[in-house]
Amino acid sequence: MSETLVIPTVSTDTKTESQNVKFARCEGYMATLKERVDDYFRTTQLSPKDQPRMYLKTAIILAWLVASYVGLVFWSANVWQACACAISLGVVMAAVGFNIQHDGGHGAYSRYGWVNRAMAFTLDILGGSSFVWKRTHNIVHHSYTNITGVDGDIDLGILGRLSPHQPRRGFHRFQHLYLWFLYGFITFKWQFKDDTQALLTGKLGETRIPRPKLLDIAITIVGKTSFLTLAFVVPLMYHHWTHVAAMFFLASFVQGVLLSVVFQLAHCVEEAEFPLPEGDNARIENAWAVHQVETTVDFSQNGALATWFTGGLNFQIEHHLFPNICHIHYPAIAKIVRQTSEEFGIEYHAHPTVMSAIRSHFNWLKRMGRPEPKVAPAAAAA
Repeated sequence: MSETLVIPTVSTDTKTESQNVKFARCEGYMATLKERVDDYFRTTQLSPKDQPRMYLKTAIILAWLVASYVGLVFWSANVWQACACAISLGVVMAAVGFNIQHDGGHGAYSRYGWVNRAMAFTLDILGGSSFVWKRTHNIVHHSYTNITGVDGDIDLGILGRLSPHQPRRGFHRFQHLYLWFLYGFITFKWQFKDDTQALLTGKLGETRIPRPKLLDIAITIVGKTSFLTLAFVVPLMYHHWTHVAAMFFLASFVQGVLLSVVFQLAHCVEEAEFPLPEGDNARIENAWAVHQVETTVDFSQNGALATWFTGGLNFQIEHHLFPNICHIHYPAIAKIVRQTSEEFGIEYHAHPTVMSAIRSHFNWLKRMGRPEPKVAPAAAAA
């Protein structure tokens, strides 16, 4: 038997169809992982959610966010002070996304739904849409990681080639140089294009977006209004529009680079797999849990700063296997996942440092930008 997951796709005649992608039976791997992780919580008597450390961390990040914003809008007296505050704001906005919004959006922050929704709403305040994110990230990316044509997170359109199954264009030979700059524009894209497109058309790329309920629409409107007010209306009361535009660009660009690079280090590196469904029944060779491990790579597992800032997303394997557990637990869970993977003969990859992961991503971009090697025809029989 196989686990069957339904993937929404768009056919060439623009009609929406469903393609069934089947994963092989788990054969005990995920069951063993769950049993051992459950035992970890029983032994330590810790809760998977509602961690005091997480609440303290949230308070620190939000205080940093408010200080950066106040410093930029009300305190900075010259361009250098403004730039410093804008960069700080960009960095902390990424930290909000990595830590607060991400755990809340996955229901990993608290056992109370309203707390998770409140934490997820921080994405709306930053200009995104928690409603759209839940569909594109939680459901599609987490189910079909690195499957070309389905996982929209590895689709940069014509601008870049992240998968060996995507078409190559001549200018991609330079993507290992120019994409780092383009990563900075990802926030502008979802703030001003993707969310609106998704809500108006009911799809984003190949992903169908369900019709929002009235509450979802209200939350989106409140979030977008709050974002525009904080980003433009309030600053324009104190500064010239050119200064406001410049600092908004700088802060959002810094945020975009950090968000994009952290994601790419987990999935678009040399060690990650990019499997395709095979046959008429669109079957993936591995079980879902195995697929997650082999398409995902950890980095800097011993880096306390990396773990704190990225909200445990440097433990991306553990996050994909246990997205509903607060990221505070990922370092401990990683030891369980690594040991269990070795016992089951499953390849588990982790870069030792952030820089080694960046090099691997750089090399992967360079490799994907090169022309495919030509296969010499077989010599004719004598």
